[in-house]
Amino acid sequence: MPQNNIHFSISERKLLLRVFDVIFAIDGIIFLSLFSNFNYFDLDSPQIYIWGITLASYILLFSEIFEMYNLKVANDTYLTIRGTILTGVLTTIFYIFTPIISPVLPANRTQIVYLFLAITVSITIWRFIYIKFIFSPKFFKRVLLIGPEQTIKTLVQSIHENAQDNDIVGYISTHKIEDCEINYIDIYEEKLINIIKKLYVTEIVVETFDKYEIQQNLTPQLIKLFEKGYTITSAVNFKESLQNRVPESCLDNDFFSYIGFSKSQHNRLYLFAHRAADILVSIVGILFLVLIIPFVVIGNLIGNRGNLFYLQKRVGKKGKVFYIIKFRSMVTDAEKNGPVWAKKNDTRITKFGRFLRRTRLDEVPQFINVLRGDMGLIGPRPERPEFVRKLSKEFPFYAIRHVIKPGLTGWAQVEFPYASSIEEQSVKLRYDLYYIKERNLLLDLKIVIKTISTVLFFRGT
Repeated sequence: MPQNNIHFSISERKLLLRVFDVIFAIDGIIFLSLFSNFNYFDLDSPQIYIWGITLASYILLFSEIFEMYNLKVANDTYLTIRGTILTGVLTTIFYIFTPIISPVLPANRTQIVYLFLAITVSITIWRFIYIKFIFSPKFFKRVLLIGPEQTIKTLVQSIHENAQDNDIVGYISTHKIEDCEINYIDIYEEKLINIIKKLYVTEIVVETFDKYEIQQNLTPQLIKLFEKGYTITSAVNFKESLQNRVPESCLDNDFFSYIGFSKSQHNRLYLFAHRAADILVSIVGILFLVLIIPFVVIGNLIGNRGNLFYLQKRVGKKGKVFYIIKFRSMVTDAEKNGPVWAKKNDTRITKFGRFLRRTRLDEVPQFINVLRGDMGLIGPRPERPEFVRKLSKEFPFYAIRHVIKPGLTGWAQVEFPYASSIEEQSVKLRYDLYYIKERNLLLDLKIVIKTISTVLFFRGT
């Protein structure tokens, strides 16, 4: 039975979700306007396009915040319904209170309910269509893996953990791997082009072999496939695209042939915009800090006896040490036996301190650090000098984190919030290095949105 050659990559799926979320929502509104007493929108108004763009912007923004474009969420019925309802509620509320760029608030308040239903029901219908038909094995990317045994093992694990819409059709290696259920292909028995056609392969992931004989056999065949337009990806780039972090295999002596500064690091406009945003947002954050201090004081008296704030040394840009400001969330003398990494369900955290951490309110005083220039809004989280010295010995590339300002939030922070061991710190370092390598405005915006999601879903420790 022939396979379907159509497949959707991760980025294509996300684009598809965004486009049809907007299309279905607008179609739902048009349908209600034509076939019911829903008259919030005047379809003949010259402002209809502005209203439509505003609506689309809100839908895309809140869908992103509520993780509707996270493919694991998009493939789960319960999480899809939850996200759609939350998106519909927030979109409706914000939309009706933005005059000029949206229609005038209707006198008949049932129109607001119609608007919510038009958005929510329409997007829900589309998402069910996606789950039923688009997220289907016949549309999966069909991947052939080529490389040494260890590379194959790590690639298979990465795909199973991060990209279940990839169908691994087989692997080519020096020999068959024990306890591997993936189809082993002997390159000496059949030409690569025939294997590709027979298995309907849509992407080939390649890692260089140490054995010259195998490399000499495969390279000419891969060149011919490349000439024919087949997608061939290096194992390093493939893993990075799946995990959104620097692959562990790149942390060796060839590191600088792979990692470099993002071009944004030398873009003065980007750096100016970054600092301007730091100043503006930190001023708003400090005003918010002033507003919540009375409530934190009360909570502190009840469930967190001791000082309200604490200062702690952290390492900033170029290794400069500064004092970070936070609301205290641990018991007094939590580190009387020496510095210890914070961890999930840490027994040193007080009851009120746990609330502060889960809501991220303990971080709010750091807006003072941001305004002073010790930190930025976005960057690697600053670590304590004791930990920096220890981690720098374990990971020679750890100090690279200090080439940019530390941040109130960051890529590692939203992807891998807490690391309480050397192994976890290694993973977190790779996320930080990925940010330094890829730093740009869109990635910064993504971090901001993911941070909002983290706060809303109480993903602090």
